[in-house]
Amino acid sequence: MKVKSILPISALFLSQIYFAQETPKKETDDKEKQIEAVTITKTKKAVEQKADRTIYDFSEQPHLNSGNTLEGLQKIPGLVVSEVAGMVYQGKALDVYMDGRPLNIYSTQLTAYLEGLPANSIEKIEIITQPGAEFPATSGGAIINIVTSRNAKSYLSATYAGGYRFSNYEHFRSKFNNSLTLNSKNKWFGWQLNVGQSYNESETRSTIDEISRLYNDNYNRNQYLRSAFTFDVGQDRLLLNYNLTFGSSDRYVDGYSLFEGKESTSKDKTDQSNTRNEITATYQKNFDDKNKKLEFKGSYTNFNNNFGQASQDVSPLPSEMKNVLNNGSNQNVYNFRVDYSQPIKVLDEGKISLGAYYDQLELTAENFNVENLDYKSKTTAFYSEASATKGKMDLVLGLRGEYYNINGTSLNPDNGNYDNLRSFEKFKLFPNASVQYNIIPKIASFNINYNKKITLPNVANLNPNNNRYSNDNIDYSGNPNLQPTIFDNFEIKLTALNYAFIGYNFTNAKNQVVQKVSRTGDVISQTSDNIGRMKTHNFNIGFPIPLAVFNTPFKEIMKMDMNPDKVSFIFLYGAYQLQQIDEVIDPKGYWTYNVTGQFILPFSVKFIANYTYLTKGNSDFFYPNKSFYNTLNLSLSKKFNNDRMTLTLFANDVFNTNETNLRTINAIPNVFIRNKNDTRNFGLSFNYKIPTKNKLAKESPNLLNQEKKEETSTL
Repeated sequence: MKVKSILPISALFLSQIYFAQETPKKETDDKEKQIEAVTITKTKKAVEQKADRTIYDFSEQPHLNSGNTLEGLQKIPGLVVSEVAGMVYQGKALDVYMDGRPLNIYSTQLTAYLEGLPANSIEKIEIITQPGAEFPATSGGAIINIVTSRNAKSYLSATYAGGYRFSNYEHFRSKFNNSLTLNSKNKWFGWQLNVGQSYNESETRSTIDEISRLYNDNYNRNQYLRSAFTFDVGQDRLLLNYNLTFGSSDRYVDGYSLFEGKESTSKDKTDQSNTRNEITATYQKNFDDKNKKLEFKGSYTNFNNNFGQASQDVSPLPSEMKNVLNNGSNQNVYNFRVDYSQPIKVLDEGKISLGAYYDQLELTAENFNVENLDYKSKTTAFYSEASATKGKMDLVLGLRGEYYNINGTSLNPDNGNYDNLRSFEKFKLFPNASVQYNIIPKIASFNINYNKKITLPNVANLNPNNNRYSNDNIDYSGNPNLQPTIFDNFEIKLTALNYAFIGYNFTNAKNQVVQKVSRTGDVISQTSDNIGRMKTHNFNIGFPIPLAVFNTPFKEIMKMDMNPDKVSFIFLYGAYQLQQIDEVIDPKGYWTYNVTGQFILPFSVKFIANYTYLTKGNSDFFYPNKSFYNTLNLSLSKKFNNDRMTLTLFANDVFNTNETNLRTINAIPNVFIRNKNDTRNFGLSFNYKIPTKNKLAKESPNLLNQEKKEETSTL
């Protein structure tokens, strides 16, 4: 078959996917018809495109859920997770939510948290590229919502998930995880309990300007409990959630340092521990009109983190082990919101949404038990958003107003006095608008979006204390005087069903927060700072090619079942990003390439290969000496026992090519940084849904993520 035939047949493949997953509606007359019993089986979509978000199903995709959550996220086309850029999707920095609520943890703490969360405990990932007025304006450019919920059933059900993987560089290292989910529903209430743990041994090799070389032996442990209860209060519903997470990590470091012409070696140890508690209560008012919604939600979150480092000189003169860092932070977040929506008679169909929101964050930090930061942030907001449909046109117009009151004090190490932080007290309006033209309803659409957002400095960048390893050459510190960043986001996108798209987005950021690394003598310093303006351009395209086009006549393809879970295909993704910063005279853009192939082998074995490569180009004030990200991941999976059991064998970073190797471009001299983790690992994962003998089992609403309905754009 000629290559030029790929395009129309791929379009056919997309339409076949659509009709394979949607139940066609039959026209009926006005007379009532009695139905004895109906059984509806809904196939989950691997990828689902909506006007404001892209949804990736994790629960049924072994190549995504075989390792930890961070590894699964790194396999999503267009999603880049790095030590330099943070978490970015199609050029937009992501604010991380879990089950509809902000995590409020950042930097290395966020990385450790996601590494400790097994990917097989994730239901789906929602990447909300165009958050509307109902979302906090502080969401910045975009949101990633990690949904861990499961369905509660009218009988006791249980699911066990486990996994083991290993790496073998200079030493053999083990990594494993286990989790158990129990849920049930009776005539009084429904409940769900998810408990789990993970253990991860790893290594990291770091070199900075050849004056500091480190070999890190890491041990990370994580335990978590997630619970949910739902009660019927008359016709209304009350939901209670409690989540608890414990995390700890030990790092043993063999260090080499060249300082003021003198060489030295050391053996150091860092230990970090954190505890996260979260309580949420939601009250949902029930109306006869199911399109009306009234919801009240309140939550409280506490995150406590402690970091310590002990160091011992080995040469030229041995010394005793002594404590050099002892830092801690405590964060409390209080949140309350009310949301109301109802249909309105405007154009063909319409809806209006109203709501109010209050959020308060309190952060304290201490160094050797001396408090050196007291930071408070209060946000009060209201919003109104209207949506309407006219023919093939969908329209959304929203406005959100937020009042900020940010203040606090920090200890001045030079004079021992407490100085007031640069306060931020302001009321701002944030508009958003969206127009979508449905070229072929439910099949192809063209979308234009605009929104204005803000990002408040995160606690990791504000904290003046060092929460990372340091020595004579390396110094990390936060900046308590950082100011908020204002974003103007534009996007145009053409989508064909859920698998093919082409789009362009542009972000104009004022007061952007960036990481700066500089060298003075033999000391390398890293901190956060505001820069005047950053413009980001991103072009992206994704396209599937069914392998049948190469060896099957067109007439036969017309007869085939094109369910994406049953056919072999290749998905191609490409993106180009260019950052324009006033301080960077000649910015270089970079390309992201991703190829994902799914191959159905004999005995229904599924083989998936995922390859991602980023070319060279500047990200903030960093320029790579080699690709930021370059990795090949493979997996083989097979379902057994009527699809209750799934076994997956996998290999990550098969060719051991993924590493951080870059130089800074914000100051002279440039600083060269190289980090290599043991990213090549092999393992297996196992998932088993324990069967029930109850023949009357039926699905009930989600508990852990009740506030977000599939057919709406609310969290």
